[in-house]
Amino acid sequence: MVPVSSGVVAKMENARFADVLAEMDEKQRSARLGTVFMWIGIAIAALATIGWGVIGFLLGAVIAFGGRWLGSWLDQSRRSVVLMYDLEDAAANAYEGLTAAFDRIAACHGIWHVDAGGAVNDLTTWKRNAGASHILDKRPTALGYGLPTILKSNVTPPSLKVGKETLFFLPDFLLVVHDDNIGAVAYDQLSVRWQDSSFIEEGAVPDDTTVLFHTWKHPNKSGGPDRRFANNYQIPVCLYESIHLTSANGLNELLQVSCNGVAAPFAEAVEQLSRRNGASEIGRSLPTLTTG
Repeated sequence: MVPVSSGVVAKMENARFADVLAEMDEKQRSARLGTVFMWIGIAIAALATIGWGVIGFLLGAVIAFGGRWLGSWLDQSRRSVVLMYDLEDAAANAYEGLTAAFDRIAACHGIWHVDAGGAVNDLTTWKRNAGASHILDKRPTALGYGLPTILKSNVTPPSLKVGKETLFFLPDFLLVVHDDNIGAVAYDQLSVRWQDSSFIEEGAVPDDTTVLFHTWKHPNKSGGPDRRFANNYQIPVCLYESIHLTSANGLNELLQVSCNGVAAPFAEAVEQLSRRNGASEIGRSLPTLTTG
């Protein structure tokens, strides 16, 4: 199995993105006062309990919860970066096209992020995996709209959870967040490739997919059932679509969706947004990502 994962986008030394990414990185890594105040309150509660018993415990608990609330309230401003957008008509239309194409993907009944994949090279593995030529390690994921906790904006972008990273499709660039690491991919450097994918589905078959044919859980070389296996049953082979997101500076994420024809409009929308942003010079100057 070969992992399918992005390098961590650490720092983007770019004239257009550098300031905001540096600020976001600083805010992301700064201490959370809510957590700090809460632990101070817990320490006070422990000492108060030793000295005053139940009354001390209750007093300390109030201090701990109050400190957590106060710290969280302070964090809303001190750990926030504000991005305000005033898009011209052409850019606004391009961004609306991106969100519309994103919604088509999000409407698929089955959406998975592929963590790893590998080819089947021996007969035993082939038989035990219903005759599959490749094996995927994937898990369900969801598409939605949102912002990272440190970012405030008048735009709520499409967001996609891909393993450890979360992608936020802002109007001018793709924001990548991984724990305390912040990075970006310019849209003219974002490659969206896709292909039909025949997948042997051993779970529930999504309502919006096409079943191509059925195979056996343990087939023989001719495609029929291998009689040596007990409880050998048929499994549907579904027509899914694979979507591969990559960039020159290290993005590498693979999705699989249960409906077809949704990746091409999304790729076209990314291209249109790139043209409207005029981001070619920005994209060429982005550094290579490092693996965290």
